[in-house]
Amino acid sequence: SASELGVGFFERMLRTRHLEDEVQRMFTQGLVRGTTHLCQGQEASSVGVCAALREGDTMTCTYRGHGAVLAMRAPADEEIGEIMGKAKGLCGGKGGSMHLTDVRVGACGSFAIVGAHLPIAVGLSFASRYLGDSAVSVCFFGDGTTNIGAFHEALNLASLWKTPTIFVCENNRYGEYSPQSLTTPVERLADRAASYGMPGVVVDGNDLFAVHATAGEAAERARSGLGPTLIESLTYRQVGHSRSDPATYRPEGELDEWLARDPIMLLELALTELGIAEAELAERREKVAQEVSGALERAKSWPDPAPKARFENVFA
Repeated sequence: SASELGVGFFERMLRTRHLEDEVQRMFTQGLVRGTTHLCQGQEASSVGVCAALREGDTMTCTYRGHGAVLAMRAPADEEIGEIMGKAKGLCGGKGGSMHLTDVRVGACGSFAIVGAHLPIAVGLSFASRYLGDSAVSVCFFGDGTTNIGAFHEALNLASLWKTPTIFVCENNRYGEYSPQSLTTPVERLADRAASYGMPGVVVDGNDLFAVHATAGEAAERARSGLGPTLIESLTYRQVGHSRSDPATYRPEGELDEWLARDPIMLLELALTELGIAEAELAERREKVAQEVSGALERAKSWPDPAPKARFENVFA
């Protein structure tokens, strides 16, 4: 039922929010190796899309990918461990925040170079088509990526070869510190799909059910051999670009407008309308908070990688 499904989504979104809040705290305590790019406010986008996938599907994302990797069901403790550079982290402590990868769950990489993963997503989905296993490949990227050469090459090739790719542009209004209007001559990024002969769909990226339905349709198209879709998910990051960014470039009142449309809050309202009691939601909140703090404690207790580990899994 919609309410049962919704409660599951609620937990998954909360898990990302708690994890990101913890990472923010860890960063201020000096426990994070390298920088971090957080995704508070974008949870409906990653959870909604990834929930439309099934086993065998793959996902690639950007350096703002903690939520997407978690949405693919990577273990929270191993993800936090990786961000802390621990030996038992997802990549043995070598990838850190910007390169979270867990092939076991189809999370085939977070990429630090803007646009670099779009051709890789086409490769992953081409492999599915070639093997005939009806798997799809999802690719998350930001609004700034749509101005990168690899975006155009990837969409062109995906359409030409009818690969089962779902391109998800999480339009959070800013490419790093620049508002979209300063970098992009069109307002609706989904319009760019037309020049590659694929459907372009705009969705309210803070409405979990809308995102889930839109991604479900794109996955169905892809699986039935009809090729790729470009989804523009309109959302907002509630924090700065990276940990050193206070986001003072935002116009006054803009953040408050978006906080009033917080995706977790919107889902809570929807669930209440579906008849879910506040007590149950509170219980779920408590459960997820405990899960994440337990994962954090485990990760903190793990050892750092042994010095010799730096020679493992390298080409030369």
